Amino acid sequence: MRYMGMPWGMWALFGGSFRKHLSSVYGYNPETANAIAEKAKPKYKEIIGRLPEFEKADRFKMNIVNCAMLSSFLLSLPERPTVEKTTEYYRASMMTAPMKWFCRMSGKKKFSEKDLQGMKGTAALRAADRNPYSWNMEYLPYPDGSGYEARFTTCGICTLMKELGLFEYVPAMCRLDYTMSEAGGASDFVRQYTLASGGPYCDCGYRKKGLLKQV
Repeated sequence: MRYMGMPWGMWALFGGSFRKHLSSVYGYNPETANAIAEKAKPKYKEIIGRLPEFEKADRFKMNIVNCAMLSSFLLSLPERPTVEKTTEYYRASMMTAPMKWFCRMSGKKKFSEKDLQGMKGTAALRAADRNPYSWNMEYLPYPDGSGYEARFTTCGICTLMKELGLFEYVPAMCRLDYTMSEAGGASDFVRQYTLASGGPYCDCGYRKKGLLKQV
């Protein structure tokens, strides 16, 4: 994958936030945080460079780029952090003001015809059949019309973090699904299984806000 383009843009948008929260979450002093960030950037470019280009219709390119960013910082830390701290670190680093705005805008389109058609198209694409760093999913609308489930049987984040020796931190990234759904304001996120915890699949359920207790 080429660094120029989305990977460059994501570092520009979030690199400073990842550096900032090295102090606020992990407790590193500013000088150490700056040194870690300087070490992380070439690692990020290296990880990006080992990835194949994603198909144009593949909506999950951003997910693997985010994974590369988190991984580059984790690999640059002087000591291995806990999964709990890393969950907090990833959430704080990703949920910047622009990201919260993006979630709100996405929430306004949730369950629209365009959203549903996009999910159906992603399910049909089966991009992971050709790219091990992408995802395969099924689109499963709820029979009562309250939303839908995206059921993932292949996960690019699992593949990459396993290769990097960081598989234990996959749940730190998975937890952001709840945060982003909440920030979107349109859906309640529900989940029973994850591949990272040994489940048969990752189920990402989106129920229309206010209907969760009725089903």
